[in-house]
Amino acid sequence: MSNTRKQNPSPTVATAAASRRQSPSGKGDRKVLPLSALDLVPLVEGGTSVAALQAAAELAQAVDRLGYTRLWYAEHHNMPGIATTIPEILIARVGSMTTRIRLGAGGVMLPNHSPLQVAESYKLLEAIYPGRIDLGIGRAPGTDALTALALRRSRKALTADDFLEQLGELIAWGSGTFPPDNPFRAVRAMPDDQPLPPLYLLGSSTDGAGLAAEMGVAFAFAGHFSPDSPEVAMHAYRTGFFPNGMLDKPYAILALSVFCADTDEEAQRMASSMLLSFALLRTGHPGRLPRPEEAMSHVFTPEEQKIVAFFKKLRIVGTPEQVRARIQDIATRSQADEVMIATHAYDPAARIRSYELVAQAFDLPDFTPLRPKPNRVEPAKRGTVEELKALGGVESP
Repeated sequence: MSNTRKQNPSPTVATAAASRRQSPSGKGDRKVLPLSALDLVPLVEGGTSVAALQAAAELAQAVDRLGYTRLWYAEHHNMPGIATTIPEILIARVGSMTTRIRLGAGGVMLPNHSPLQVAESYKLLEAIYPGRIDLGIGRAPGTDALTALALRRSRKALTADDFLEQLGELIAWGSGTFPPDNPFRAVRAMPDDQPLPPLYLLGSSTDGAGLAAEMGVAFAFAGHFSPDSPEVAMHAYRTGFFPNGMLDKPYAILALSVFCADTDEEAQRMASSMLLSFALLRTGHPGRLPRPEEAMSHVFTPEEQKIVAFFKKLRIVGTPEQVRARIQDIATRSQADEVMIATHAYDPAARIRSYELVAQAFDLPDFTPLRPKPNRVEPAKRGTVEELKALGGVESP
């Protein structure tokens, strides 16, 4: 167990957290396993950032109709294949294009930011879209060390171990309850008539789970890339949960990498791009998300093969029945309250179709078909987003 896990929350954290009790979902308990979406907004080979952001908007509209609980964007920097550098800009954009789904950061890498700036940004989003905003907080930089230095503009800030202090300030600016001796009591995070959205602590290990438990906040585990067991981390979170924090009881989200298609062959094809991208990233050759044709014909080096073998264990790939069974199994074993699906695919239409098939498989309560069944594009015909529009499945932003 890390030293961070053993620390008691700072006075700022304890004072602020005690004043805020929220339901992370805002809807109470549900019998059906809630599903959510995580979008990294892939930048693909041969594509443009304009097209990637258009596809992200269309995905947001789709998962809104399909009944997913929330859609999150993850902060990343200096990564050629990912466009989610500033989640709040994406949230602001797709909020006006959707009607029901919750929107949030999964998450904001707090060490890169001033807590006051984060508080004001998300209070402002909460004012624009009341009751629909989430705030996921991460401890990692979301990038390499040099880029982290460029973001923070200080070597001291790069090495400072002050995450708990930052988090305490963020919570306090949301609640307005700094300790009496804190000089920031004189500062108000505007708009001051809006609350900070429900807060989630992100983690990829038992360290993050322990900290979320100790602080009494909701927890989101990065099962889509973490080598650690989600069962172990989720168990650590639940058994160590401190109910006098921001929540009365634990709430845990499990993120998973999922690729679903009408046939297993098509699902494997869709998943191949991410497999090659992950191998190249981990061997020091990051790039845009490759085409499935390139990924399937790629000859992996021995080093890449080891990485691929590891990542294959994390993915869930297959038909709706296969995918549902695996998601349900791991959710049950880890006692996840909710599963968040990341489908980092080359083809925007295949990605939307994957989310639709999973939503159908789980019979989500708010599910609305994207297009009439008689006109559904066959799997052999890899449809474009334009084809989906023509069939009435996706509206133009």
